[in-house]
Amino acid sequence: MSAATTRSRTPDRLCAEAVDLARTAAEEAAAPGVVGEHVGMLSEGDRVVTHYFGCKELGYRGWRWAVTVARASRAKLVTLDEVVLLPGPDAVLAPEWVPWSERLRPGDMGPGDLLPTDAEDLRLEPGFTGVDEPLPNSPVSAEMAELVEAEDAEVTQAAPAKLPTTPVRGTIAAVAEELGMRRARVLSRYGLGIAADRWEEGFGPTTPMAQAAPAPCVSCGFLTPIGGSLGQAFGVCANEFSPADGRVVSLSYGCGGHSEAAVMPTPPRPAPPVVDETRVDPFPLRPAPDSGSVPTAADEDDADTAELGHS
Repeated sequence: MSAATTRSRTPDRLCAEAVDLARTAAEEAAAPGVVGEHVGMLSEGDRVVTHYFGCKELGYRGWRWAVTVARASRAKLVTLDEVVLLPGPDAVLAPEWVPWSERLRPGDMGPGDLLPTDAEDLRLEPGFTGVDEPLPNSPVSAEMAELVEAEDAEVTQAAPAKLPTTPVRGTIAAVAEELGMRRARVLSRYGLGIAADRWEEGFGPTTPMAQAAPAPCVSCGFLTPIGGSLGQAFGVCANEFSPADGRVVSLSYGCGGHSEAAVMPTPPRPAPPVVDETRVDPFPLRPAPDSGSVPTAADEDDADTAELGHS
């Protein structure tokens, strides 16, 4: 038996000596051949001792079989209490469980995935109210109750024979949908704030790209405005060569793809040619017949010399 690990109290002698009983119980509870050597014991109380055995099972490195034995007062028979597999100080444990709502990260959703939204999500607030309230012409509404009380007091002590009614056009939700307010919930101030902070962090004025940009996005022709209150500080980039193409960017963001950052240079215009080889210049060898002059022998010799020079 190896050295025992004890608490401040001394373990019961008979329980500490019941190593064989504890090993037999551990081998019956475990798979064959996975119970290792006795690695220690711990006094749990008066006449209660837990024996620890190593675990050889794959995937349970550092775990121990814990077998608790006990003895009744003035009894010499040691009995088995419980057998359980427990992690030791150096055991390999699974990481602490984190709820899925905290594990989820942007980009984790794939085609067909559904992301439920808590009814009390702080990022959202009701798009319209009064859905659960009774209609104004309902007999249980406050307005109708006041009307009934007034008629009872002025006309008769009994309930009116016929109550005035108003044509019912539908519930609050139906009216809201007819008016274009089809969203049951909209972004709250908190939801708008955290969205703005997230976008500002990704494509805001403090990013390295914006710090090196020649001008902000507010003056860029590729910026597409967005509606709502967020449109006062953000827009969508439509420059395919920008790193923020298709992203929501701060009006103070910027990049080298700014529409007015650099003007395309004008193509250079070549100088006119010294010798224009694109046209033919006439060079008569003999004067025209209608010039009225009669060619002489010297003129004919000059003409022949000119022909020989050009041939």
